[in-house]
Amino acid sequence: MTDISTDTRPARITTRIEDRIGWLEVDNLARRNALTLTMWQAIPQAVAELSSDPRVRVIVLRGAGNETFIAGADISEFATLRKDAASARAYEVSNAEAFDALRNAALPTLAMIRGFCLGGGFGLAAACDLRIAADGSSFGIPAARLGVGYPPTAIADVVRLIGPARAKLLFFTARRIGTAEAERFGFLDLVAAPETLETETRRLASEIASGAPLTLRAAKAGIDALTARLSAEDRDACQTLADACFDSRDFAEGRTAFMEKRAPDFTGS
Repeated sequence: MTDISTDTRPARITTRIEDRIGWLEVDNLARRNALTLTMWQAIPQAVAELSSDPRVRVIVLRGAGNETFIAGADISEFATLRKDAASARAYEVSNAEAFDALRNAALPTLAMIRGFCLGGGFGLAAACDLRIAADGSSFGIPAARLGVGYPPTAIADVVRLIGPARAKLLFFTARRIGTAEAERFGFLDLVAAPETLETETRRLASEIASGAPLTLRAAKAGIDALTARLSAEDRDACQTLADACFDSRDFAEGRTAFMEKRAPDFTGS
């Protein structure tokens, strides 16, 4: 078990290929695999490289170590890299491109979840085709506690999985739910015992990889084509509301309160 307080490896996105499975790993153990801006920016290229490698039939997204999937974005960067609507919009482009890369990958994608699956981690898992988690994992979208706005396409991924009412429940309350509730909501496809998670993930990925590649691509494209998408007008309207969050006093209060480990005092301005 890794001690996150003493791990000194640089934050990074890594890939490897084993038995037709392309592993995409989020590695920032010192911060529970929180994603820095550089890591967000590296995800599309990593997905593209795995997708274009003829040895790969399925992509598995995972967090480094044995404790945490992805604890969200690295909030320590927000004061400088996501401090207002202008900087947040540039940051959101990197977020959206990472979500898009997984959602639009030609190959099937699978999220292997252990421990915290929060915020941006929840969004990346939602962008994958399938999700398997270790029992005892924790899921949530803490936006309302931070004062941040979410990319419309990332919200759409969550709504497509769990429906509008449950999506509102998670976004409005910022509550965390466990594996049983995440499975009941329809977010999780499979739950495994913690000690068998990786074995079960490999088994599922190998089962997918054994299928005819052209059939898998056609099935994914066909299913996705039947899924409702946001219109350009709806997306722009949602983006305007998200931008307003980052220009608000509440966002400054939310990120400051988080770093100071206290409850935020939001005013709606």
